[in-house]
Amino acid sequence: MGVSLTREGLLVDGARLPLVSGSMHYWRHERRTWASCLAAMKGVGFHLVDLYVPWSVHEVGPGEHDFTGDRDVGAFLTEIADLGMKAIVRPGPHINAELTHFGIPARVVWDADCQARSPKGNPVFLPMVPVGFPVPSYASRAFFREARGWLTRVAGVLAPYVHPRGPIVLVQIDNEGALYFRDGIYDQDYHPDALAAYRATLADKYGDVDALARATGVSARSLDEVEPPRRFDATTPADLARHLDWAEAHEHLLARALGEFNEALLEGGLSGVPTMHNLPFGEDTTALNARRLRGAVDLVALDYYHRAAPADRRVIARRTTELSTRSAALSQPAFAAELGAGFPPFFPPLDEADSMFTLLAALAYGLSGFNLYMAVSRDRWIGGPIDPWGQRRPVAERYSALFLAIERTRLASLRRRAPVRLVTPRSLRRLTRVMNAFGPATGALFSVLGRGPEERCREDTLSLSVPIAIEGDRFLRAVEAALEAQGVPFAHVGGEDADVTLDGASWIVCATTGAMKPALFEALVAAGSGGAAVTLGPVVPTFDGSFRPLDAPLDLSRLGDRGVPAVLDVASAARAVAHAVGALSLPTFVVEPDGLAVTVHEDDAGAPRVAFLLNPTEADVVASVTLPGVVAAEDALTGAAVSVVGGRVEARVAERSVRMLALS
Repeated sequence: MGVSLTREGLLVDGARLPLVSGSMHYWRHERRTWASCLAAMKGVGFHLVDLYVPWSVHEVGPGEHDFTGDRDVGAFLTEIADLGMKAIVRPGPHINAELTHFGIPARVVWDADCQARSPKGNPVFLPMVPVGFPVPSYASRAFFREARGWLTRVAGVLAPYVHPRGPIVLVQIDNEGALYFRDGIYDQDYHPDALAAYRATLADKYGDVDALARATGVSARSLDEVEPPRRFDATTPADLARHLDWAEAHEHLLARALGEFNEALLEGGLSGVPTMHNLPFGEDTTALNARRLRGAVDLVALDYYHRAAPADRRVIARRTTELSTRSAALSQPAFAAELGAGFPPFFPPLDEADSMFTLLAALAYGLSGFNLYMAVSRDRWIGGPIDPWGQRRPVAERYSALFLAIERTRLASLRRRAPVRLVTPRSLRRLTRVMNAFGPATGALFSVLGRGPEERCREDTLSLSVPIAIEGDRFLRAVEAALEAQGVPFAHVGGEDADVTLDGASWIVCATTGAMKPALFEALVAAGSGGAAVTLGPVVPTFDGSFRPLDAPLDLSRLGDRGVPAVLDVASAARAVAHAVGALSLPTFVVEPDGLAVTVHEDDAGAPRVAFLLNPTEADVVASVTLPGVVAAEDALTGAAVSVVGGRVEARVAERSVRMLALS
């Protein structure tokens, strides 16, 4: 009994609860409209209501909070429970929610002791509408004291509404912890408390200053005197270790902060249900390390705000396959904590086609649960299927049809088989942060635009054979393009999760530009021993993950021989993929015409049950793909029959759209 995570969503007292949620901001609506809005949400098909509980809205004075009237979150939760719905609560301290100061009281963000610091010791400002503000430090003890006061207070308010006494079944800790989008590696945090945390991380890693000097060349009388780098100044591989340590310290800092926030909620009495944290788009360019965050929260989710366009389709595929592969390995749902339905008026517009395309594309690549942000429209937001007074807009019917289709097909119980895994080591992601060529401009912006290290990183070789921050990305793009041309299903995975995400792979392709942690190499060896073919590229590692020389050359023969090359370069990627299709008996689903994509979801017996046809182009086309064993198909949302002749499926797919087909 109780609430737990499962691959299909949540188990609530042993009963499956699909993670189909929608956001409503109770404090932005008059209390008299709550009932009509919630009833409309239930009518559309939402099982859960997602709600922020904003610190700045409830605080009426230092340490004084108002939970009455339109701000009576307890009354709102009661109305949710009365409708038989469940709730996800998100009490911060950071919530964003398009609020001034991201929901943190002005007195806190303007407190100098709470502010993140630049390399020169200045406050770090976020130029945000309606007003820019200095961002808090995730290491500041002063900020933690303030945040703890809020979190213990709000936890006490929310605790009586936790399942089984109330509707709360999931709690989010903080929000989009990417250092308030000022996440450049040399942008922040040089707060005194952050520097102390950095030195503590060095002590844990190296033990003493002599070991640090041997490993990194950093000279100091004690660890307490070690200073982090304040700009990229490496000229040789040996210079990189201190920069990569600084990147790793940011990851520790964020995980520790979430742990402290979680402890404050527990201290206030909010416990007994799973916790989560949401990563913003472009998470691979930030200090957010899902592996480390799992020490502080139970579930790591993603946010999705994308367009219906070819570049965005590829980004959605990369992000979601990594999320879904990791989640499946952990027997957890692949969850989108925010899946945009509409947009803030100060952001580039996203129309209804963009929102529906993003949702269906994410489902196509393995998403098993989502929270529609926003389900109910409000101020500082344009769009959403329900208006602020509880009236359903026309687009609500499309969401209702999709929710029914997801349930009829039991989509969350199906699996998109991905026999090929493309591995990006954590050390390579740190390297691309370190070698970002655009200073404080966040790398996430490039990721959202479908661009990667090749567009945003320095071209330095540091006397090695290739541009070390760029060539790995070029290599993976070449392999990815060749796999898509052959119609081979694949998934991206992070090297930090290699011990859990490589099971069941037929072929593992790991990017390396000359450096690799020995632990990752051993994980690849173990996967090879389990029957997978393993390929490295484009450069054989001669350094460890911090670009220190390896004690001995890697023995590539330990990876095994499955008839594919152990090492590839960019130029040979397409030829190697074509060979691997036959040598490894990889499945292929080639969709025509060019520019389209297809994914296939199978049941436990391996029978195809659902297919998604994705058309991110501006042309209305007839898609054609062979799906072996399929004798009949219909549109899962409308029930309309789809042509199937000899396993060849043909279906019209409108521009900038995705069709979900039920197969038999």
